[in-house]
Amino acid sequence: MRDQIKEYEAVAAAAGKFVKSVAEGNSEYAKTLFTEDAVLFGMLNGVLEHGSIEQFYRNVDTVGAGNNFKARIDVLAVEETVAVVRVLEEGWGDGIDFTDFLLLLKIDGEWKCVAKAYNQNSNTIR
Repeated sequence: MRDQIKEYEAVAAAAGKFVKSVAEGNSEYAKTLFTEDAVLFGMLNGVLEHGSIEQFYRNVDTVGAGNNFKARIDVLAVEETVAVVRVLEEGWGDGIDFTDFLLLLKIDGEWKCVAKAYNQNSNTIR
């Protein structure tokens, strides 16, 4: 069952922690969003990246967003205890564009991300 708009807003606010971390090059905000056992999957510069969300934290903390970073959050679905968010990123690290999909669960009344899967736009592969 589709949830109320206030839940969409809560999910968007939770995903905002992801964007804030990337934009500021500081994983601390994202660490409040992701569960400890969250996973990530994607292709970074043509190489499969998968495993613990810790890799994402390292990338954010070492590369930083860059001067021209832009992001957009689209809440695709909210179904009572599960949500799917798409985050469009442009100019990460001054030149990489991503589409991220975040899978969130409502745990103890709080939206937490359990998985991140992403695509790097092919025209930004280095």
